[in-house]
Amino acid sequence: MIHRQGPPDALLQRCDPGRLQAATSVQAKDDPRLTEGKPKPPLLLVDIDGVISLFAFEGGPPPEGSFHSIDGIPHFLSATAAKHLLALAPSFELAWASGWEEKANEYLPHLLGLPKLPHLSFEGRVGRTNAHWKLDSIEAYAGERPMAWIDDAFNEACHEWAEARPEPTLLVQTTPAQGLTRREAAILERWAQELGRSAPELQKE
Repeated sequence: MIHRQGPPDALLQRCDPGRLQAATSVQAKDDPRLTEGKPKPPLLLVDIDGVISLFAFEGGPPPEGSFHSIDGIPHFLSATAAKHLLALAPSFELAWASGWEEKANEYLPHLLGLPKLPHLSFEGRVGRTNAHWKLDSIEAYAGERPMAWIDDAFNEACHEWAEARPEPTLLVQTTPAQGLTRREAAILERWAQELGRSAPELQKE
């Protein structure tokens, strides 16, 4: 299930995998003379289990990837999901929103070629059942910025929270056996593009 505020997504567009820009391009982008007055990109908060680390396969072949031992536990890490996440990086400011917390940066950069990203901390609340245990930390991290969140385990509390946010908010749900595929990547890319086109109009109001 996908919840969105702001521009609705249209037809899904192909999202070819890509790589992060070279360091020289990042430096130029960060030059305050070039970025002054430009809005920040939307946040993309990324779960890992069920998005990057896949499970619950039901007989069909899994996406491209391989098994790795993470603290002694086998995880199937999707190279396909990693490629799509890299392709989304120019359109979003990425952060991990996963119970892996700091372990994401210990393992995923050298296993999948992903960059080290900011990660949210959940202060021992992982798995609490009275509401989605990520919401407090996500709300504090996102503040008043537009944000998308990709996860395999949204509940009603997540959709109620997203509905109440005044800022544009997109929830994209994955299936644990497929994770981040071309379909979800295209939805995210389209949403970011529509948001970017609407930002100048919002600034005029």
